[in-house]
Amino acid sequence: MTSFSLPRRALVGASVAGALLLTAVLPASGAAAAAPTPPPLDTKALRAAISDLQHPQATAAQLRVSGSAGQWYGTSGTSDLRTGQAVRADDRFRIGSITKVFVATTVLQLVAEHRVDLDTPVQRYLPGLLPKDYAPITVGQLLNHTSGLPDESGADVPQKTTPEDVLAHRYDKWTPERLVAVSTRKPLKFRPGTKQEYRGINYVLAAMLVEKVTGHAYGKEIDARILRPLGLRNTSLPGNDPRIHGPHVHGYLAMSDGTLKDATDYNQSEAWGEGEMISTTGDLDRFISALFSGKLLPKPQLDKMFTLPSQDVRMLKGGSPASYSMGLQAVTMNGVTLWGKTGERYGYNSAMVSTQDGKRRAEYSFNPTHRDESQMQMTLRIADAITKKAPEQH
Repeated sequence: MTSFSLPRRALVGASVAGALLLTAVLPASGAAAAAPTPPPLDTKALRAAISDLQHPQATAAQLRVSGSAGQWYGTSGTSDLRTGQAVRADDRFRIGSITKVFVATTVLQLVAEHRVDLDTPVQRYLPGLLPKDYAPITVGQLLNHTSGLPDESGADVPQKTTPEDVLAHRYDKWTPERLVAVSTRKPLKFRPGTKQEYRGINYVLAAMLVEKVTGHAYGKEIDARILRPLGLRNTSLPGNDPRIHGPHVHGYLAMSDGTLKDATDYNQSEAWGEGEMISTTGDLDRFISALFSGKLLPKPQLDKMFTLPSQDVRMLKGGSPASYSMGLQAVTMNGVTLWGKTGERYGYNSAMVSTQDGKRRAEYSFNPTHRDESQMQMTLRIADAITKKAPEQH
């Protein structure tokens, strides 16, 4: 039987790749120190990082590296096993939890407009939604995953323990209210603000906050505030539409007998607000470049994205230093500190990262067929390749 050991919400938004990417040395707390200029690109390492489609088993991969410190783009595999079509630069894919960066940016824009306060409990914006006995959870604690919200539970939560289970529920429709309901049946795991645990439900609530404050669907706010101004024409929020429209890379899942089934069509409402978006490497590069250069947020709000919780806030599991800021993750590899976000959906794994000064930016997407820790192999190869120094030529 194929390996399929990870529970649904552990990976809906919370990327396996992200978990591994953060095994490198992290800034302890506060704003990250300025990173040195990234080294020249090692194009052989970049090519090798995405060319091995056996470790992990994957059907396709693409990687874009941009910035003043060097540029490169490459692909491997096929976007559609049925036609044998090679991956193209404008192919769309599911970006999973990278969606959270768009949501966090929108919330922080509302903060800059004095329509949202990071220190105000979300219960004031969304009264009656959370249990009455829950301690106050501030908007900022949602954005940096220090809310203490519990795991989802209940007999009405589908158990997706096999790939066959996943495809049996691919057209299920969820509402944000139902997502909150199944995630708030137990007491808080810890007092808000005292520990950190990555939880997609934090961003479901953040997106609901956007809707309550603006009176518009959160996707329309993202479209009006980010997508249209930046010309991100290949980026979208599908809602209940299970398809990816336009040129795109297909995602596949290995069944228990090893055969591959196309998992591209999938209703993303189970990842509403925290992992549903579709994009391309080019659009993601344009987005992170604009974000980090201050085109989307004033400096006080942008600084929140580069600030980790205080040193006394530790990860709930393992006790390591907090590793999430408001909307981003941080990683230092080969002496280069990158900020960004990973994402994962069935058949898709992706990331968008950049040095704070934008000199080295990278976006990747690959299509693993097994939803397990094997995905980490390609993630680490890519992270190493985009930060390592090219060997000297003799």
